[in-house]
Amino acid sequence: MTPDEMKQMIRDIPDFPQPGILFRDITPLISDPRGLAAVVDQIAEPWLGKVDQVLGIESRGFIIGAPVAYRLGVGLTIARKPGKLPYQTIAESYELEYGTAALHVHQDGLAGRSRVLVVDDLLATGGTALAAVRLVQKLGGEVAGCAFVIELKALGGRQRLEPIVCSSLVEYD
Repeated sequence: MTPDEMKQMIRDIPDFPQPGILFRDITPLISDPRGLAAVVDQIAEPWLGKVDQVLGIESRGFIIGAPVAYRLGVGLTIARKPGKLPYQTIAESYELEYGTAALHVHQDGLAGRSRVLVVDDLLATGGTALAAVRLVQKLGGEVAGCAFVIELKALGGRQRLEPIVCSSLVEYD
């Protein structure tokens, strides 16, 4: 599936989650069996044999990260919002384009796995992904790369993550 075909399946929702934000909704893309397979296969393929773990960012990063981890033959660690994980966690705060937030992971979330692929649905300003990168580093892991379904290029998230290798399947200016 080409990026243009994926774009045709991504729904634009204006003023969500607040006025002035144009939300790119991947649910139509991943509800289609061909779309889901393309997303998982295209994200996973460059990383086959190169990572020990996938870290999926809440919540659409879980949806994409789990089948990517399965395809890579590795486990999945999840980064969640505060208060959502039942065990001891470490945290990292970050800025969103419309506020502030924090991510938490279990303190034993990598358990000796050193090379991690961070997966999420969207790269915008890079704040969320950078928080995930810092969590991996706090746990002693190395971020092999970051992979996204969508990248909003004008917001400069990729530059904030340099020198980490980043990939996206669909780009918007």
